[in-house]
Amino acid sequence: MRLLVVEDEARMARALQRGLQAEGFAVDVAADGPSGLDMARHGGYDAMILDVMLPGLSGYRVVRQLRAEEVWLPVLMLSAKDGEYDQADGLDCGADDYLTKPFSFVVLLARLRALLRRGAPQRPAVLAVGDLTLDPAQRRVIRGGEEITLTAREFALLEYLMRREGTVVSKTELLDHVWDAAMDTAPNVVEVYVGYLRRKIGRDVLETVRGAGYRLSAA
Repeated sequence: MRLLVVEDEARMARALQRGLQAEGFAVDVAADGPSGLDMARHGGYDAMILDVMLPGLSGYRVVRQLRAEEVWLPVLMLSAKDGEYDQADGLDCGADDYLTKPFSFVVLLARLRALLRRGAPQRPAVLAVGDLTLDPAQRRVIRGGEEITLTAREFALLEYLMRREGTVVSKTELLDHVWDAAMDTAPNVVEVYVGYLRRKIGRDVLETVRGAGYRLSAA
């Protein structure tokens, strides 16, 4: 899953990026309102974490503009303002959730996952392809009644492929959504992690489509 963090406080932005990457997300960062708005419009993100107090454009204005343009990217708004009217303003202007600073990273992560599920109604809470199931909230993968242990990156790769069940997904798309777009990552890293996944979930459900990419479907 690919996330955009819009936060002007550099230390906070780095901490969020590191923490979310450790959980398997691909994370881009913008440091001001105008940059965040432009990246949210065109970046193909799955969700955005948006600070309220930003240079150039406030978080309120960013989310209002996105909604005015019918960009329905799920938005988790962050703010040091903890008044009930501040939270109401954030939700009323189009944010999907509101979290006050300081916050627990564990709580942010849980609310982000809930937001991702709510923000895309076509995505079930538990993904299933044949006898393979993945629960994003519990971070569990089960096949044939047996639990499978995956690394954060393997889990993120499998989750993305399962959300695209039956569709051929290119290496470029996987790099964009599962790896950090800011890193110079070689395309063959996808092949390496597909190999890891096949050894753990079985080779019969994850197909290589020559010259096109990969397709996950029921055996």
